[in-house]
Amino acid sequence: MDKIKVLVVDDSAVIRGVMSRIISAQPDMTVAGLANDPLVAIERLRASQPDVLTLDVEMPRMHGLDFLAKLMRIRPLPVLMVSSQTTQGADVTLRALELGAVDFVAKPALANGADLEVYADEVTEKLRAAATARVERKPARAEAGAEAAAPRAASPVGAARDKLIVIGASTGGVEALREVLVPLPASMPPILIAQHMPAGFTRSFAERLNALCAIRVKEAQDNEVLLPGHAYIAPGGRHLLAAGRSGRMTARLADTPPVNRHRPSVDTLFRSAAQTAGGRVIGVMLSGMGADGALAMLEMRRCGSHNIAQDEASCVVFGMPKQAIAHRAVDDVLALRNISRRLIELSFQ
Repeated sequence: MDKIKVLVVDDSAVIRGVMSRIISAQPDMTVAGLANDPLVAIERLRASQPDVLTLDVEMPRMHGLDFLAKLMRIRPLPVLMVSSQTTQGADVTLRALELGAVDFVAKPALANGADLEVYADEVTEKLRAAATARVERKPARAEAGAEAAAPRAASPVGAARDKLIVIGASTGGVEALREVLVPLPASMPPILIAQHMPAGFTRSFAERLNALCAIRVKEAQDNEVLLPGHAYIAPGGRHLLAAGRSGRMTARLADTPPVNRHRPSVDTLFRSAAQTAGGRVIGVMLSGMGADGALAMLEMRRCGSHNIAQDEASCVVFGMPKQAIAHRAVDDVLALRNISRRLIELSFQ
């Protein structure tokens, strides 16, 4: 079997060294080349023909986002961003995902061998997923940060009948969520979202979505009442659950151990929705690697929910929807562009 060829682009010799050691230690990966800035990376691309590229942002001679935008227009390639864990780093990372990067990992802050082992597991899992990801050529935009205007659906007449929408996503989910949420009218039922994302990034993610959507998008807070026209994103590093209190549904946050190696976990959210709202739930599984949420989605369906999975052709990584479909947990398999319309139909039936 051919090894996954990885080109490492970072101006830090330390980070290049860490990435090289992690990649070289894997039996199914090899370092295709190292570059300390994007112009060197262009030459390495031509010579090594890598399968995946890891990319820093702040680099000499060309900003990482400028390089990424050019790359996705000219030679689309799976890109894993290496991002700083700061507010500015989160904003830049989310912009990189909009430009076509598949996923990101935080810059390592390694104190001992155990930390390096955990970090290596995360990096290699994401590199393997990126190597199988579907990437598309991105058109040039008029200016950096410009957002294409998404069509908004007209607000349906009537109430959403006390329903609850729950959405799970991982790799490829950041952009998929944007496409699903932006067209939704402000009269939608409450939406709870578990997107695999570390602490420090989800607040920026919620704020970016909130600026684009008719619904209000925010990081979930413990014990807050779930309101129509609101979407609640699980804070990075915490589980999000649906709960009932005095006849009203609330959001609950938990610091219990990871489930399926994730916190937040889709499985945890979906299982709580089945227990709290039963047949009033509408479940959605978007792009992502692994199987998180598949069994809990089946549990929701057995309680009467209506479940949607994103189809393979529109997924960056088909793992999570594929597993939900394989477990017979899904009612509709839809292209990403059709999910918003179906959610509106189901919410106002």
